[in-house]
Amino acid sequence: MEFTPSMFGEIAALLMLASVVGFIGLALRQPLIVSFIAVGLLAGPSALGLVKSAEPIGLLSELGVALLLFLVGIKLDVKLIRSLGAVSLATGLGQVAFTSVFGYLIGVALGLGHIVSLYVAVALTFSSTIIIVKLLSDKREIDALHGQIALGFLIVQDLVVVLAMIVLSAIGIGSAGRAGGGNAILSVLASGGTMVVLVIVFVRFIANPLTEKLARAPELLMIFAIAQAATFAAVGEWVGLGKEVGGLLAGVSLASTPYRETIAARLAPLRDFLLLFFFIALGATLELSLLGANVVGAVVFSVFVLVGNPLIVLAIMGAMGYRKRTSFLAALTVAQISEFSLIFIAMGVTLGHVTNDALGLVTMVGLVTIAASTYMITYSHRLYDRFEPWLGVFERRGTPREPDTAAEHVAANYDMVLFGLGRFGTAIGLRLQRRGIRVLGVDFNPMAVRRWRELGLDVAFGDATDPEFVAELPLGHAGWAVSTVPVHLRGLSLEDPRITLIQQLRAIGFKGRLAVTSHNEVETVDLSAAGADLVLEPFQDAADRAVDLLCGEQERERPQFPPILAEELPAQEA
Repeated sequence: MEFTPSMFGEIAALLMLASVVGFIGLALRQPLIVSFIAVGLLAGPSALGLVKSAEPIGLLSELGVALLLFLVGIKLDVKLIRSLGAVSLATGLGQVAFTSVFGYLIGVALGLGHIVSLYVAVALTFSSTIIIVKLLSDKREIDALHGQIALGFLIVQDLVVVLAMIVLSAIGIGSAGRAGGGNAILSVLASGGTMVVLVIVFVRFIANPLTEKLARAPELLMIFAIAQAATFAAVGEWVGLGKEVGGLLAGVSLASTPYRETIAARLAPLRDFLLLFFFIALGATLELSLLGANVVGAVVFSVFVLVGNPLIVLAIMGAMGYRKRTSFLAALTVAQISEFSLIFIAMGVTLGHVTNDALGLVTMVGLVTIAASTYMITYSHRLYDRFEPWLGVFERRGTPREPDTAAEHVAANYDMVLFGLGRFGTAIGLRLQRRGIRVLGVDFNPMAVRRWRELGLDVAFGDATDPEFVAELPLGHAGWAVSTVPVHLRGLSLEDPRITLIQQLRAIGFKGRLAVTSHNEVETVDLSAAGADLVLEPFQDAADRAVDLLCGEQERERPQFPPILAEELPAQEA
């Protein structure tokens, strides 16, 4: 009897393959995204041929995409997005225009022909929102200023993708002799406006009372959140906006509710599981037999995307007044092409405008740029340290777009400087203020900075790993520098911001004492060896205090502080 694996067996095999390849990737210090794309290549028709049920895997992939964008939307700060609208529009459209024009010229110079060069140039303008958001989320930088700016111009790119595909669809309709192709763009724009109006109405009248009732059964609240993401994604696809935009709007529709952090925390593991199938589906569509058709062109275009795209974003953001560090970290996110690039070229193949050779060329560029940019984003801070001496040309004096730096506080004298303004850091700051201790808070998250101002605390916006910024801080009279910056590493390394901060403070001659947070005994030992005078262990310290209270020791009245709600601050502490 011949054995035919079931769909269940196929999924089981893919999950086991992902586990093995992911483990090998971690052992080789490679990001999981690269490992998951490798899983897709291995499982695809060019290798092991494990992917037989393309439709179910594609469905899981699409649900993962919708859920990812939903979780991005649910954390969007509408006021912040409004304030970043100008830079998002300028960088998004500027990068698209630059890449299109120069990509076309490069294609013509390589002898690809005008039509093929145009298709390839447009395909190279799209950056992968999914991969970038995943990387920034893993690094806990999606809420940082450069993460929010990157998210803004990625949304602009996604809208350009939608318009480009609508144009191609209209061309296809026209070539098939059907009417109505010329009205496709207007129809989608009208549909998009209608969806936005519906979201506003939902937020204004329905979201809070509905989620309050659903929250009585937490499992039902989670099911509703998934249903909201899937429904909006389906409607977005139906009206031509795409599942990504629909999923994002679904998240925005629940972003004002008091349960958004609970929803985000509970759905994050499901998102990561479903995104595995996105990468499997993406890798399985890459035809390895087409990759070697135009190696020279692939190398040239890859270098253009990896270097040219970030340079244009650097130039635009610098001209608009952003600091070179913020510009550099945001610029690195556009150093790859998107899964939409392959879809766009495939549409051109279907219409007969380009051949499979062009698809193979863009596929090769996709492999190179996605893999390379993953490392660029992962090690962005180390790259900045390497290139910082040459980035001054991209920064205007005064950086008018980032006024909330240490320059505001150079004349002030503080007893303590506190880095990291999440829940733990804010609780420390409030108690220090209560005791009459002058404290300056520092964070790279605009939301946390705004929250500290609302609490009446002094705050500076900046990155604790930026040596220039740290050197500008008013540390002369500070007796302590305290870091509660969250760290999610598999062990200490040169990338650990706590060690980086310790080294920078000692390098600029800081004479005070240093305190940092640790989450386990191994980190405590290593941080002490790195130069920390005091290592705080929040969980152990809280447990010791709880035992004292339970045993009736040193009982005293606790001071009251303004509540720090989960929905008011980003979830930074583990």
